[in-house]
Amino acid sequence: MTTNTFGKVAVLMGGASAEREVSLMSGGGVLKALQSRGVDAHAFDPAERDLSELKKEDFDRCFITLHGRFGEDGTVQGALELLGIPYTGSGVMASSMAIDKVMTKRVLISENIPTPRYALLRKGAYSAADVLAVPDTLGLPLIVKPAREGSSIGLTKVTDRSQMAAAVAQAAQLDADILCEQFISGDEVTCPVLGTGDGARALPVIRIVAPDGNYDYQNKYFTDTTQYLVPCGLPDGEEAVIQAMVLQAFRTLNCRGWARADVMIDRATRKPYMLEINTSPGMTGHSLVPMSARASGMSYEDLCLEVLKTATLDHPAPGGATP
Repeated sequence: MTTNTFGKVAVLMGGASAEREVSLMSGGGVLKALQSRGVDAHAFDPAERDLSELKKEDFDRCFITLHGRFGEDGTVQGALELLGIPYTGSGVMASSMAIDKVMTKRVLISENIPTPRYALLRKGAYSAADVLAVPDTLGLPLIVKPAREGSSIGLTKVTDRSQMAAAVAQAAQLDADILCEQFISGDEVTCPVLGTGDGARALPVIRIVAPDGNYDYQNKYFTDTTQYLVPCGLPDGEEAVIQAMVLQAFRTLNCRGWARADVMIDRATRKPYMLEINTSPGMTGHSLVPMSARASGMSYEDLCLEVLKTATLDHPAPGGATP
């Protein structure tokens, strides 16, 4: 496939989610990479322009670099389905399931894929006593985070029961539903996937070593003190086990194109636990999919082209024509 085959490409970036800042950085990188390879690519911010303009301006496909809600949750995907414009990443249902960490856990559990134990606090359905009782179920420390956000936004590691109320209040500013999750102490790793179905392949695993074990929003995107180890240096056989687990989860959720799964490895038992799958991974200078791809011999520009090749629709019109 030549770059001319892609036609006119919209790089969707920015958007209205809490991850807008990161999305603009991701989109800027992808846009520059595609243009450097001769692709007729243009920036398009859905927070500033109506999506219907994509059709009016004859865009042939979209590279989605939106993160979080209104971009990674099936909403934009559904709009593009109606417009008949192929897009990168997972389809409507896979996107809407994967953005919901609780729904993802339910699917993982149904397929016997290990994931940390959790408690869900639904808006209007929990009391202050319920909040304080969560550590009795999950133990301490534990993680509190919005059920449908990314980039560690709104996430708190709770080490004392007295911190629970503030942690839940912070997460509640971003989502009606709050996920409280068992904390797995050990190695934090991530594993990207490229492709679709039987053709999907796992890229090298990256082991993340953050300052004081705190891989938060700031340490993800705006500092250079976090270490990313690839090759990951895990004990023999562990990387292959994680890659197989990630591929199973990717296919079970019916993801396509690309994604990145986050995994914790219990320090004592060496058992891996799946945390979540990101269906629109970051593409910034600190992002992990480009880092893993580079370790496998793929440049940032080649990665962008590889992802763009997978742009499709859940329900293409007969004969490949768009509505």
